[in-house]
Amino acid sequence: MNKWNYTNEPDFILMGLTDSKEVQLALSVLFLLIYLVTVLGNTGMILIIRLDAQLHTLMFFFLTHLSFLDLSYSTVITPKTLETLLTSNKNISFTGCLIQKYAFVLLAAAECFLLYLVIMSTRLCHVLLTGSYMLGAMDSTVNLLCMRTLHFCSSNIIPHFFCDTSAILALPCSDTYNIQFIIFIFAGFTLVVSLITISSSYVSILSTILKIKSTSGKQKPNKSYSLGKDQGASILYTIVIPMLNPLIYSLRNKEVKSAFIRVVKKREVSLVMVLSI
Repeated sequence: MNKWNYTNEPDFILMGLTDSKEVQLALSVLFLLIYLVTVLGNTGMILIIRLDAQLHTLMFFFLTHLSFLDLSYSTVITPKTLETLLTSNKNISFTGCLIQKYAFVLLAAAECFLLYLVIMSTRLCHVLLTGSYMLGAMDSTVNLLCMRTLHFCSSNIIPHFFCDTSAILALPCSDTYNIQFIIFIFAGFTLVVSLITISSSYVSILSTILKIKSTSGKQKPNKSYSLGKDQGASILYTIVIPMLNPLIYSLRNKEVKSAFIRVVKKREVSLVMVLSI
């Protein structure tokens, strides 16, 4: 049986979501629309916050980075997914697969620490932001180093639409228990730290508001790999949620709506002045 790793790798083949041409076309249109809304929503959010001085606060500083992360990790996944849906090219190089996975884990892990934070000072704000990116980089680096040690057999077909950890770990012919354990430990550390951060903010809120119902959490997937459920969950957090976050955290905010109106009016006035010259 032939073995190979990152030193002599062939291309991986992404199986994608479906073999039906009709469903592929429908999904490609849907994902393209979602991606366009994601780009417009998150880019618009960043621009509004940058252009309006009244939004230059610590909370909106974090929301700017949240929009950046949503835009970035959606861009890491969606364009390649659209390519596999619209064309016959389902190949992705081993290096490309690792880069996609590294970028996604870094961005997704960093985002965990940006949600529901209570910021007390500008210095603490920058410390938490830097820590978010550093922890994300640490988590993704561990994933990358683990994947580089894998030895694959004859199969190079990934049963997924992107280079997800569970899908890649289903391919090696060698035992992956130690690698799974290491990844689980670091992912668990990221999860625990992010939940502690989130819980701390809730404790602060509960000190003034006695009753708040909140159901927030993450669960490690079952040991058995369920392709359908895993892909459904992956679509939700890689494609759909980056589109919804600007609506949930920012665009419904009255301050953001007022800032949007101010920015538009300011640009209209500037345009009129230019045309009148």
